[in-house]
Amino acid sequence: MKWKKLGPVFCADKESDWLYSHAMIPIAQQIDGDLFRIYFSSRDKFNRGHGGYCEVDMRAPTEVIRVNDSPVLAPGELGCFDDSGALPNSIVAVGDRKLLFYTGINLGVTVKIRNSIGLAEWNETTQQFEKSFLGPIIDRTRIFPHFVATPEVMYENGRFRAWFTSCIGWKMEAGEPKHFYHLEYAESSDGVEWERNGTVAIGLQDRFEYAIGVPRVLNDPGGYRMWFCSRATQQEDTYRIRYAVSEDGVSWSRRDNEVGIDVSSAGWDSEMICYPYVFDHAGERYMLYNGNGYGRTGFGIAILDKC
Repeated sequence: MKWKKLGPVFCADKESDWLYSHAMIPIAQQIDGDLFRIYFSSRDKFNRGHGGYCEVDMRAPTEVIRVNDSPVLAPGELGCFDDSGALPNSIVAVGDRKLLFYTGINLGVTVKIRNSIGLAEWNETTQQFEKSFLGPIIDRTRIFPHFVATPEVMYENGRFRAWFTSCIGWKMEAGEPKHFYHLEYAESSDGVEWERNGTVAIGLQDRFEYAIGVPRVLNDPGGYRMWFCSRATQQEDTYRIRYAVSEDGVSWSRRDNEVGIDVSSAGWDSEMICYPYVFDHAGERYMLYNGNGYGRTGFGIAILDKC
């Protein structure tokens, strides 16, 4: 693979109290023809994540047509699992329903965060994603004692399939708690009750890699493909986009050297690239992704070079 970067698309810049900074974890949805809606998570003046969107014409995908003036997903009630942020991650169409699986941010004391996964459903009347529950659908358990986040969900053959960030522990390093997380796989019959048996989709590949997140999965004719991002202390220690392949979506083989995209020599994505979203349109394959600062500089778009 070789990706050609088309340029940055959008970043929040104090447009409103909720759309104050960032535009992270972009996900695309076709509205009509070449018109696409790109959902993302912005941060408000208090650094809490909100779900918003902008719209683009894929014939000129770096030119934003409009930005919605109100959030479609907001932080939860005080004390709930998502009171510090609600970040859209994966939209799944099931019949005429549009389900959103999202990350709920909850700040910690002894450690920085304890995130969970929530569920919401699109309401055509309110033009928002209405939360299905006040609590999470995937969370810490007596078997899995650490946080989960950033789910990628598919609905195939009457089953929900999810790949998501799963923390496996914390360690004190240089006086600070440091998290370690990989990608876990689980299934569900209804998208609410999940069967977790500890299946690792993508594990830490060596003692230097410590963070793997935001998987994106496509089921191509030749098998499943996954794009994700990871960090490793021996290397850049900032996120880079990675790549893996699978015959069944459960057992994966990493092909990081084939990913075909890296940081730029200068500019908005010169320090890191992360949070990929890969989709097809009009015979082309595109990738949305974030650059420096975990979405602080917004998101851009690349197209797969067929040559």
